[in-house]
Amino acid sequence: MFTGIIQAVGEIGAVEPRGGDLRLHVRTGALDLSDVAVGDSIAVNGVCLTAVALPGDGFTADVSAETLARTTLARARAGTRVNLEKALTPATRLGGHLVSGHVDGIGRVVRRHPDGRSERFVVRAPAELARYIASKGSICVDGISLTVNAVDGAEFALNIVPHTLEVTTMGALRPGDEVNLEVDIIARYLERLLLGERAAEPGITLEKLETHGLVKTR
Repeated sequence: MFTGIIQAVGEIGAVEPRGGDLRLHVRTGALDLSDVAVGDSIAVNGVCLTAVALPGDGFTADVSAETLARTTLARARAGTRVNLEKALTPATRLGGHLVSGHVDGIGRVVRRHPDGRSERFVVRAPAELARYIASKGSICVDGISLTVNAVDGAEFALNIVPHTLEVTTMGALRPGDEVNLEVDIIARYLERLLLGERAAEPGITLEKLETHGLVKTR
């Protein structure tokens, strides 16, 4: 688990294709790895990866075909800057929100513009994730815990303060750029709970129940 509070910005050092998936070497820059061991988890742009080697300037991790299909790591190249966060401990301050590091889908920056000293971003989520995104709720964008300011269909607005622009990769994002999205884990569990006993039936979703007039969620 993570908090969505970025601890350092690193970069991809090398990308090695391996039989349909990848092995990444991540240079971690200012991130302190003194308490990290092989087998520990580190979030890279919001993707939970397991360190399989610690060569000194960072760590190496394998990225599965499933992860490549759901995240922007499929397009990672040497030199790509990435947000980094070590897994939380019982003593970690929970300054963001609980983040699993399991990316739900890829969003796209639609536009950005100055808003005082901050920047206002509008991001379009995949249609299937829109129902989990609520105004003033939490969302994780490239590993960053953020508050949703407004929602319009599958698009949502974010206000990014100067500090976040400076210490994460958000400042470099431009319209058209893709970002990893993880919705609030509570929304995921709530949807499953609302299915009740039907949760055990294969292929049953709230969307299907609503279509057939069996539940009303809006």
